[in-house]
Amino acid sequence: MTPSGEPVAGADAGWIVARIGPDGYRTDLEINGYALIADEPTSVGGTGLGPSPYELLLGALGSCTAMTLRMYASRKQWPLESVVIRLRDTPPHMKDCEECATTAVGVRSIDRIVELHGPLAPEQRARLMEIADRCPVKQTLSRGIQIRTVE
Repeated sequence: MTPSGEPVAGADAGWIVARIGPDGYRTDLEINGYALIADEPTSVGGTGLGPSPYELLLGALGSCTAMTLRMYASRKQWPLESVVIRLRDTPPHMKDCEECATTAVGVRSIDRIVELHGPLAPEQRARLMEIADRCPVKQTLSRGIQIRTVE
């Protein structure tokens, strides 16, 4: 957003923008008018001011899974009171980060725990667990994604 609260126009409209300065790993992100910070932990030279890129990726998957479950349960008018999604990257991504300039990043695995809270029938719980796998971000990650560098 501009200082007056207007959406950003011009060259960056429609893009997610990441900017980093000459020192450290803190990266300022502009996403649809929102400002976020990505960083690395102090243990690897970051300032610890924000989540790491892998943590942001897990956050995207977790929030998409939770939203997908909420949307489905609401449409069905099922008594889903809350959802908790727990995620972790396995193995931890730090080795890939250290060797990415010389070695291809290994196959990633994400562990996910889905907790459904509310007086749901066993059939509803089972269907919601199936729906968790229909989350668009999960499907994108599972199928793979191509990234093009454009000029």
